[in-house]
This record gives sequence, C-alpha cells and structure tokens, in this order.
Amino acid sequence: LEVCWEALENAGLAPDALKGSPTGVFVGISTSDYAALQMHGNGVPTAYAGTGNAFSIAANRLSYAFDLRGPSMAIDTACSSSLTALHQACLNLRRGECDLALAGGVNLILNAHFTSVLVQAGMLSPDGQCKTFDASANGYVRGEGAGIVVLKRLSEAQRDNDRVLAVVRGTALNQDGRSNGLTAPNRLAQQEVVRQALHSAGVEAAQIGYLEAHGTGTALGDPIEIGALKEVLLQGRSQEQRCWVGSVKTNIGHLEAAAGIAGLIKVVLSLYHGEIFPHLHLNKLNPLIDIADTALAIPRRAP
Repeated sequence: LEVCWEALENAGLAPDALKGSPTGVFVGISTSDYAALQMHGNGVPTAYAGTGNAFSIAANRLSYAFDLRGPSMAIDTACSSSLTALHQACLNLRRGECDLALAGGVNLILNAHFTSVLVQAGMLSPDGQCKTFDASANGYVRGEGAGIVVLKRLSEAQRDNDRVLAVVRGTALNQDGRSNGLTAPNRLAQQEVVRQALHSAGVEAAQIGYLEAHGTGTALGDPIEIGALKEVLLQGRSQEQRCWVGSVKTNIGHLEAAAGIAGLIKVVLSLYHGEIFPHLHLNKLNPLIDIADTALAIPRRAP
C-alpha cells in the first residue's frame, strides 16, 4: 500500500482522483511468511488473520483502499510472479478492461522456515554473495522488498501530459514444460519466450542494446540462460553492435516473487539516467559461459 502510494506520487497522479475509476491492480506474491506468523505464532488465529492473509487480499486491499474498480488479482508463478503480473496488466490495458494499472510484486522474509528448506536443497549461496555469471557462483541470495509501476496506454499518457519514463513495447509468457528438474531451466523454452517478446514488441534481436537477465548466480542456471540468449540475440548482429547483459540480483539479491519488477525498475532507471550500471561480484567468468568474440558483454564497470 505504501509503495503503491509512492508510485502514484512519482507518476504525478493523485490517489483521490482515481476513486471509482477502472484502474487495475496486479500483484505478484508467492510466500506467506506473515500468514504463518499470524496463524501459528500468536496462539489462536483471528478472523483478521484468517481472511486478511489470503494472496488475493494483497491486490484487493489496494483496490479497496483507493476505491479502484478495475481487475484486481494476485499472481503466483514463483520467481516470475511480478513479471507475469506486468504481462497481465498490459493485456488488460490493451483489451480496454482498465485505463490505468498498478503492477508489481512483493517479497518479505519474516521467518526462517522457507530459508531452511532452500538451504537443505543446496540452492542458497553459503557466503551470502550473488555471483551471477562468475566461476565461483554457488547459489542465490534471498532478498526482500516491494516494487510497483504505474502503467497507462501511451497515447493517453501523452494526451494527459503524464510523466513517461519508459514504454513497454511488448511482453511474452511461456513455461519450461518438462525439463531436467524443477529448478533446471529449459534452454529451448527460454529461447522461444525471448523470440515471442521480440515479435510482440516489433523489434529485431540486433536492436537490443541491454538485457536484464534472470541471473540467479547458480552454476547450472547461468550458463543455460546465456546460451539461450546467444542463440536469439546474436542473430543478425555484428560484433560492433554491443549488447550488455546484467542482473540486479548482484546488487540486492533475489527478490523471488518481486524479482522481475526489481529488474524492470533497474532498466527504467538506466534509461532515465542514461547509464548502464555495473554488474557486481564478477571476477572470473564461468568457464561454461562462452561470450568471447561475440557482441554480448557483461558491464563490470559503467560503460
């Protein structure tokens, strides 16, 4: 609720002016630490704890507080939740089901149970550093936070003299299907969703100058992701057409349900400041990542 208010302020929109409007709310959320505390940590559960901690309420409470009448939904697709929320918001705007949309995600770490599960699964970095694309990458680092963006059809934003920070030209969504395991990415599926996104946006692969990667900092996932990106982004591109690849997870960790919106906000800030931000904790490139003599590069310092 606080972050939505701040996002509206940043957009120059008065929340009171949105009362009764067809404004949609799309929130990515996938963990329920606070619900666990309420239901099990304070004795007898209350009616407020029982109803107020449903995932749907994470979105519906915003619609209630601001009196918004557009679609309102919580979306759980694990680590892609907030980008799936963005995708759904864009679809609703294109279909005319809302005139404004608040889209994003939230992730809070309020007990140790899920962290303990991830430790047992060997998924977390024991030294607490996210070393995406590095030879010493040894797992991801949990991060927490919330991120919200305010979306509007471009023609109407221009008509209303709104402050436009970036344009979402296209979005795409798919699933790995059967891969080598629940946590093992499917390289072919990753290639296909990038191709779909390029087609949706109406741009060629060679036009992309920066890509914000998922980049969790795992020895398995990082090479698969870079391999998929090479197959798509190098098509029709000369070596002089540089494409930088980075991951915000080296800065703030993996925000899980809010990871995608964190990456999107980073890209918007790059556009706003006209700067590509350095990728941290990269000392020696993972030997399974071969980008030598290609147009792909990782920015170790501000280019």
